[in-house]
Amino acid sequence: MTIFEKLHAGVTTGSAAETQAIAMEFATMLPPDATLALHGDLGVGKTTFVQGLARGFGVTDAVTSPTFNLCTLHYGRRTLVHLDAYRLDNAAQLDSLMLEDFLVSPYCLAIEWPENIAAWLPPGTQHLDLGIAPDERHTLRLR
Repeated sequence: MTIFEKLHAGVTTGSAAETQAIAMEFATMLPPDATLALHGDLGVGKTTFVQGLARGFGVTDAVTSPTFNLCTLHYGRRTLVHLDAYRLDNAAQLDSLMLEDFLVSPYCLAIEWPENIAAWLPPGTQHLDLGIAPDERHTLRLR
């Protein structure tokens, strides 16, 4: 079963390391230029998943939530553009970030709080729902 099939069926993880391992495997299967919308409430592991993507792309610098910067760039075998859209009210504000200038192939644009810029998301965006199960384990499901 491929990682895409596993994630479509839904995966449950019991630790940050397990979530990152899933993301690392997912990173190896993403097309060269990918946009990933990470849906879920605060604390469900969106940044943890992005940390795993970064490791999968060979990024060696620390990956943290870009809440205050809105966007951070990480360089490895591909450019990882990590966007936190929580404080964006509309796609016009996103345009002022000139994000397209950073989307140099191959790239992965990982967006936390994509609901705030839903109209801007390109066709082909992968949507991943993250949550917390009643037993406190984390859930991941690719739409």
